[in-house]
Amino acid sequence: CRSLARFELHGIPPMAAGAARIQVMFQVDADGLVSVSATEQTTGVAAQVTVKPSYGLSDEEITRMLADSLAHAGDDAAARILVEQKVEAERLVEATRAALNTDGAALLTDAEVAALLQALHGMEQAITGHDGSAISAAKAMLEPLTDAFAARRMDHNIRTALAGRQVGELGG
Repeated sequence: CRSLARFELHGIPPMAAGAARIQVMFQVDADGLVSVSATEQTTGVAAQVTVKPSYGLSDEEITRMLADSLAHAGDDAAARILVEQKVEAERLVEATRAALNTDGAALLTDAEVAALLQALHGMEQAITGHDGSAISAAKAMLEPLTDAFAARRMDHNIRTALAGRQVGELGG
């Protein structure tokens, strides 16, 4: 694998892992120059670089590289989907563990905590593999448990925020 160029996107605000949505576009002009642009979709921050054939690539090598990229496009798309599934699953695990540490003991029974921990373990096992359907299955097991827990957390937080307040105070 040969690196043709490097560039960085500056000015992207800090985001949770997997939250940045970056669109990358490759364009080859009639002279064989490759232009690469990247745009972070939520902020509009963009960067671009034109790759000149400074490494002495022949037209045949460029054509072969482009043909290889097209031949592997399906595999690349599947790999991308798997990476996105893993990132989403990791975020779900991280958020669930944080919620358990904050409110688990107060809002869940021991059996519910055990069920959540078991589902989290299943998700973590699925994340380490290369099977998107295993991640989807683990997510299907975890989500009903996290949805119920999230509803209880929201209910608890609303009750806490409204405790001791008069209806007239809420009208603003």
